[in-house]
Amino acid sequence: MLSLGVPQIARGASLLGVRVWPAAEYTRVTLEHDVPLRFSHFALDNPARLVIDVDGIELTPKFKELVGKVEGDDPFIANVRLGQNRPRVVRLVVELKQEIRPQVFAAAPVGPYQHRLVIDLHPLVPRDPLLALLQEQGARSGPSRAAAAEPAQATTAPAPGEDRGPQRSRPARLARVLTIAIDPGHGGEDPGAVGKRGTFEKTVTLAIARRLQAQIEADSRLRVLLTRDGDFFVPLHQRVARARRVQADLFVSIHADAWIRPDARGSSVFALSERGATSTAAAWMARRENDADLIGGIDLGTHDPGLARVLLDLSTTAQIGESLRLGNAVLRELERVNDLHKPRVEQAGFAVLRAPDIPSILVETAFISNPQEELRLQDESYQQAMAQAMLKGIERYFAKNPPGARNPLG
Repeated sequence: MLSLGVPQIARGASLLGVRVWPAAEYTRVTLEHDVPLRFSHFALDNPARLVIDVDGIELTPKFKELVGKVEGDDPFIANVRLGQNRPRVVRLVVELKQEIRPQVFAAAPVGPYQHRLVIDLHPLVPRDPLLALLQEQGARSGPSRAAAAEPAQATTAPAPGEDRGPQRSRPARLARVLTIAIDPGHGGEDPGAVGKRGTFEKTVTLAIARRLQAQIEADSRLRVLLTRDGDFFVPLHQRVARARRVQADLFVSIHADAWIRPDARGSSVFALSERGATSTAAAWMARRENDADLIGGIDLGTHDPGLARVLLDLSTTAQIGESLRLGNAVLRELERVNDLHKPRVEQAGFAVLRAPDIPSILVETAFISNPQEELRLQDESYQQAMAQAMLKGIERYFAKNPPGARNPLG
């Protein structure tokens, strides 16, 4: 048995909420409570089960809500059973659909949350984003498109007489299929900013990302990776790692942030900085976005705190220069859709932009804290226009900066 938890033994703890976040990558179960708890867990076989004992709490109706929150199509959980194992100890038995690699850890109070017990159920073999990208592309378009997805064999010039429908301004010739990594900010336990009308930033960013994905997929010369394709939490370093695994040519992180003043408005684009932020607002936003790991919840026992520093140390002037060029191209298109918060690309130490070999930008589509802009972010036509502006900016960048054998830096 592996024992985890905090030094104090809670007495009379109250369960405040139970949440389940299923996804193909992993399923997360979160138990939120008002004081620290002790807990332990162990695995059983035939059939596969994960057993968690939570010490210092009683089995209440709130606890029992967990059973009804497990969906039938959850890729990892078949069922959850609960019982008062002994006085002040509740036992959870998670019946599994496959062998898993569990992570069970405590998350300290942060943002809107009090103490949390987090149960992450990962597959024994993690999902490979490159393999998944190729399989999804092949499933959508059949063998001919799947073969074209391989960069070494890609051809992007249209066949003579081929009708591709309405044309937009695109590079006349590309040497290979280009991969765009789209990063919908936040997700799962991390809602991001919340508007006055209750709109979650994580919902808006995923909606815009999916629209941008559809537009990119309409061009056989481009392919797209979403760092998350559902409502689940992805740590910042994993977002960068997924983009690097598929050898992305560009990385675009989509957000809809908040500011301390409700009248703040307009769209913004940010690139990485190694020497501090270009404004107080940029520094504040970077700190807020970098707190996503704490709000989303990561296992500090397994997380390497030096990883972000290493990636930042590896970042080069070339990466930042390319990111600024990309950001400026996107900014020029965004101003056709919305007012700009600042007329130039800003810079700050955003952790999600620290891929050393991929031009990376963060787009703030609008201020969700502004009631008028929150309404626009809910509007499907605005989401579509914002996605189209980002794609046009990407095309503008490639037109002036044709990619090389792998990417503009490689």
